[in-house]
Amino acid sequence: MDHRPRDFCISCVVPVHNEAANLPAFIPALCRQLAALSPCFEIITVNDGSRDDSLALLRALAPAHRLCIVDFSRNFGKEAALTAGIDCARGDVVILIDADFQHPVDLLPAFLAKWREGYDMVYGQRNGRDGDSWLRRRGTRLFYYLMNRGSSVAIPEDAGDFRLMDRCVVEALRSLPERTRFMKGLYAWVGFRSVAVPFPVQARQGGLSSFGLSALFRLALTGLVSFSDLPLRIWSSLGFVVALAALVYGVFLLEEIWWEGVKVPGWATIAVSLMFFSGVQLISVGILGEYLARVFSEVKQRPTYIVARREDYSRLGGMLPAATESAPVKVAETARAGSD
Repeated sequence: MDHRPRDFCISCVVPVHNEAANLPAFIPALCRQLAALSPCFEIITVNDGSRDDSLALLRALAPAHRLCIVDFSRNFGKEAALTAGIDCARGDVVILIDADFQHPVDLLPAFLAKWREGYDMVYGQRNGRDGDSWLRRRGTRLFYYLMNRGSSVAIPEDAGDFRLMDRCVVEALRSLPERTRFMKGLYAWVGFRSVAVPFPVQARQGGLSSFGLSALFRLALTGLVSFSDLPLRIWSSLGFVVALAALVYGVFLLEEIWWEGVKVPGWATIAVSLMFFSGVQLISVGILGEYLARVFSEVKQRPTYIVARREDYSRLGGMLPAATESAPVKVAETARAGSD
């Protein structure tokens, strides 16, 4: 069992996108739970381009609930919001949690107990996906199968962003320079001693999820391209199979010509062959394009996010240990140059 400090500070990162229906109940509930765990805490809310009253509600709740509000200049996506919150976090322990009540706040004491046992990362793992559609369940299983077959890093199945991280994990994540971020893969890539805590996913208490099937597909594609070369290997194998089939077919034609003489070639065979090979080539070019697009995004070196304004009501500065308090928080200007 590792030695953990008796006095520690907690930073809780909450990405916010159109959560006006949930914030008035969620923020006080989260604040009460954190206060029961440690007198030193802050709640970092990252407003990711909300179009409802989320920002106004955060400002109204901020003074009484120790909020640090990071307001993006536009919607940059949840991965960028999590990155900004991690960059801004100053605590010894950093917790990531959604604002829609699907991540139960009463599970945080169990997370902290595991951290005290010596685990550097404690992540919530869904008990099941009974509430998901058949298509979403099948797609999720396929995604994890492909990821863990084609990547050297094992990503735990049904483990999302709901987690607690020690400061050493946070600093490791902050050091990663990539801009096209797939956070679930990055959590696994940095390593450290980790443990899962199963939990039942709660229903949203208000509002509608903006994370539909198309967004999930884009995120899954980002994960596959960022952490796996399996798509390239699949199409290399397919190219070998097609070439072998063409060779066998060529031998068959030679035998037919030898025994039966030259016949007028069939248009159906030519048309089907052309369409098949054209489709294979276009798909192959598309997969190569996905990898090149990620390289292009990294080469441009644009920041992952831009902060329009930052308002700190956490009163955490005077409560932090000197070593932590002196650490710079670079998110306040625009964005860390190497944050994503």
